[in-house]
Amino acid sequence: MLSKQMKDIFAASRRTGWVLEPQAKELLAAAGMPVPRFTWAHEREEAIRFARMIGYPVVAKVVSPAIIHKSEAGGVSTSIKDDDGLRAAYERFQALQGFAGMLVEETIEGTELIVGAKVDYQFGPVILVGIGGTSVEIYKDTSIRMAPLVPADVEGMVHGLRAHQLLEGYRGTAPINRQALIAMLMAFSGLVMDCEALIESIDLNPVKCTAARCIVADARIMLAQEQQG
Repeated sequence: MLSKQMKDIFAASRRTGWVLEPQAKELLAAAGMPVPRFTWAHEREEAIRFARMIGYPVVAKVVSPAIIHKSEAGGVSTSIKDDDGLRAAYERFQALQGFAGMLVEETIEGTELIVGAKVDYQFGPVILVGIGGTSVEIYKDTSIRMAPLVPADVEGMVHGLRAHQLLEGYRGTAPINRQALIAMLMAFSGLVMDCEALIESIDLNPVKCTAARCIVADARIMLAQEQQG
């Protein structure tokens, strides 16, 4: 069941037709999904204070209702090592269309997965898991199941990936935390079912997984057409 916080986030997103990333991560966290430590900074010094608190390096992303694809617009800066680098990113983002602040978050490492959901007009919510990151369009290594998921579905989806060995430990690398991935996907499945009538799709890319945890590094939630306006 959606909480009041979640409903308020969806309601506030109707004008843009999609959920701004800081609010998307608030929503995911409320649903029980791990997200990086982050803040939505509206001033440079606010961003710097937060970065000092969590420690450099940090990632910065533009927040703008006019920019869905932040990387293509030059609205993402990674591996920022100090205050000067963060100030420079803020000033650069200020020149982008619809600038509404900057998301600053901790740097997360790990094997990159993509997790997604789409509401099919005939079958309802469908959930996807695959090898993620910038190479997702090249390899197209994904598994799909209808929601809601059960833990056995997650195991089957992961094993069905051509590159599943990357997740199980390959050439000396540690396997990812499979239980953390299952817990995340079960929480994701529950969220998708709860907001089926409100969304068109959810894309989490990348989700970064290590031997310790799985965490959502980027999120995009598109509203259903009838929810927009």
